Amino acid sequence: MEFTKKDLNKTIWVKQTDQEKNRVWYRADATGKTLGRLAVDVAKKLAGKDKSYYSDFWDAGSFVIVENVDQIAVSWKKLTDKVYYSYSGYKGNVKSITLGELLKKNPSKALRYAVRGMLPKNKLRDARMKRLKLIKGTTTKYDNFKPVNLYK
Repeated sequence: MEFTKKDLNKTIWVKQTDQEKNRVWYRADATGKTLGRLAVDVAKKLAGKDKSYYSDFWDAGSFVIVENVDQIAVSWKKLTDKVYYSYSGYKGNVKSITLGELLKKNPSKALRYAVRGMLPKNKLRDARMKRLKLIKGTTTKYDNFKPVNLYK
């Protein structure tokens, strides 16, 4: 089904069922890619910003598979200077971890934090994040969906 505008004065209304059918699977290789620049491209595909019928209250995004997450590059001094905080709610229980430690411990979590922060803060964010698949190394698990390469 093709979504084109015949009359430019009318808004395109696409049914949710049609959006579900037209979800595309993308595959990205994170080897040597900078964390932030990769996260921008992934967030755009998850939100559906590349679609002609994008709207902030529709979930029109695609699936994204990111392989080789453990080989993400980070620029400058972010490995030591960027700190992630978590707070349980109890007094004195603020925990912190640097980006370097997080990349050693769980590299997919760093990319997940970056992408989540770039998505709109609304009810659709969790549904969009579920369509993000992060993998250490490579896999053939999702080949039956015929993913398109995000980077040529």
